[in-house]
Amino acid sequence: MTDTPAPAVRLRADVLAVPAYRQGATPTKPGYKLSSNENPFPPLPGVLEAIRDRGDINRYAAAAMPDLRAAIAAQFSVGSDHVHIGAGSAALLYQLVQAAAGPGDGVLFAWPSFEAYPSLGLASGAENIPVPLNDRAEHDLDAMAAAVTERTRVILLCSPNNPTGPSIRRDAFDRFMQLVPADTLVILDEAYREFVTDPEAVFGEHVLGLHPNLVVLRTFSKAYGLAGLRLGYAVGAPAILAAAASVAVPLSVTGLAESAALAALTSESQKEQRARIAVLTERRDALAAGLRELGLDIPVPQGNFVWIPQSARVDAASLAAVFAEEGTLVRPFPGAGVRISVGEAESVPVVLEVVRGYLAS
Repeated sequence: MTDTPAPAVRLRADVLAVPAYRQGATPTKPGYKLSSNENPFPPLPGVLEAIRDRGDINRYAAAAMPDLRAAIAAQFSVGSDHVHIGAGSAALLYQLVQAAAGPGDGVLFAWPSFEAYPSLGLASGAENIPVPLNDRAEHDLDAMAAAVTERTRVILLCSPNNPTGPSIRRDAFDRFMQLVPADTLVILDEAYREFVTDPEAVFGEHVLGLHPNLVVLRTFSKAYGLAGLRLGYAVGAPAILAAAASVAVPLSVTGLAESAALAALTSESQKEQRARIAVLTERRDALAAGLRELGLDIPVPQGNFVWIPQSARVDAASLAAVFAEEGTLVRPFPGAGVRISVGEAESVPVVLEVVRGYLAS
């Protein structure tokens, strides 16, 4: 049931049947917002300094953003034409899928994964093909390879997987890519790449040059803490990125975001960012260990969040409701589990105490 009135114009029935993406809610009482995978640290000092005196917001940013593209390209050892900037990596996902898949085509992804994925095929008229995760909350790459058909135009790989946490291992990725047709677009969505501590994980910068059909996505929203400025980037073959740019909303990336990103990529900012990431990954691992001590089967977390799977002891909706009652918000995936972002240090004992009380009751 919905309170939304029927539209006065003719709209696509398949669009009306799918709910819109919903942002993690904000607490309405004192507590912690652990529902949106946001970085709890304030912006880096260099970033704040770079945007503080921007007085030209009456002008459009230079769409090409050559300095930012060059800085990103250097990290991947590619030319600037291999980099495409967008208003968050989610915007780039929409562009790439629309460029590659249309009515009658297929968009393949693991599930559960990033909640926006089902909207991607919907927007372009393609068919969504979700493949269940394995029993370790990881991509089942064998099953995904078996699901590929001649209609498959795009494959989405989320590593680390949001919301469950594990990364795709390099050896498994290599085997998978050998099974994928060379003319099928594969998108390695690495929104949480900076938090990965598993040396066996696949890293986009190591495999990009091996596969002409691969595009790597990154974002400044998570590790860099620039979620409110909306800036992400894609790295891949220039011809693929040019097609994505053809369906992009023009001038959607602001000059303010560009200045912040350039400041975040300086050596001084990078050094401070790595120190912050180390704190967050240590906090993440401590939270996962504490939840395991309560008897929960927690998948190996490699992002800035942990996952509590639905089980005989845990109902996702009811656990999230208990958190909300205590003033702390987490992200429930009804029937699948609960995702808890790594927030302030003070939030960790609060999370453990709420879960402990829930399990006892």
